[in-house]
Amino acid sequence: MTTLRIGTRRSALATTQSTWVADRLRAAGHDIELVPITTHGDVSGALLSAIGGAGVFAAEIRKALLDGRVDLAVHSLKDLPTVPEPGLVIAAVPAREDPRDALVARDGLTLGELPTGAVVGTGSPRRVAQLAALGLGLQLRPVRGNVGTRVGLVESGQVDAVVLARAGLARLGLLDLVTEVLDPIQVLPAPGQGALALECCADRDEVRAVAGVLEDADTRSRVVAERSLLATLEAGCTAPIGALAEVVDGEDGLELSLRAFAGRPDGSLELRRSLVGRYDEPSELGARLARVLIEDGAADLDHPPTPTPQDTSEPVS
Repeated sequence: MTTLRIGTRRSALATTQSTWVADRLRAAGHDIELVPITTHGDVSGALLSAIGGAGVFAAEIRKALLDGRVDLAVHSLKDLPTVPEPGLVIAAVPAREDPRDALVARDGLTLGELPTGAVVGTGSPRRVAQLAALGLGLQLRPVRGNVGTRVGLVESGQVDAVVLARAGLARLGLLDLVTEVLDPIQVLPAPGQGALALECCADRDEVRAVAGVLEDADTRSRVVAERSLLATLEAGCTAPIGALAEVVDGEDGLELSLRAFAGRPDGSLELRRSLVGRYDEPSELGARLARVLIEDGAADLDHPPTPTPQDTSEPVS
């Protein structure tokens, strides 16, 4: 085929991820052109919960696919809505980076070493809910911005720490800034965190074949389980939902172990549940665990909690 045009957000992280994909497709013998696209999520300074969730990062790129301006899109998988986009298909899910969250704190401090009242910045209700539930007495402050902007808040002393996806820091070569990688027992990542999605038009068989060389079956199975759970809960990507699936050895072969968290942003109510299921039925496993959460009270999370400082404080700019 002729030159393959890859649509990407303009941020440093998105460009790095798309370049990673482009380099591997070039190594497979293809001509690649990166096409930067500005999305609403990139230009808005508002919190994601106020502008429609992580789907705001994908809409413009998906429109470019459907309009024929690009042939392939590279997304952070956690940025994609769980509802499929008509006419598009995820052609490949490459091998996943470490999906855990990471702490970047002043003075090399870990989460447990931060003093009572320390200010921790994050734009994620999922992280806020789990950190609040730990009962460490932290002040949780909403922040927006790219990785460099958030890290800069720590360096300038505006916050004591920020929580970011370890995968993004790894891809940007910034792992030396990490003071602690958070154990999923404390903080479960977002569904799909650390994974990429290569998306194209469903009728572009030649593009699907090119992208397919980067497919990783284990990653695909894991993220399908996580996103099925999210979809069944009918939770948007800014809802306080965490999930992590892992491939494990079972008595009859490979299985999937899926853990999930659902909670209120103030930490007043949390549910943590897990299930093991068939490796080749990830969607069923995710839906089944979501139903367990619902039966055990996840619907109660819809009841508005009493406002707390971390819910009402002004975003750091």
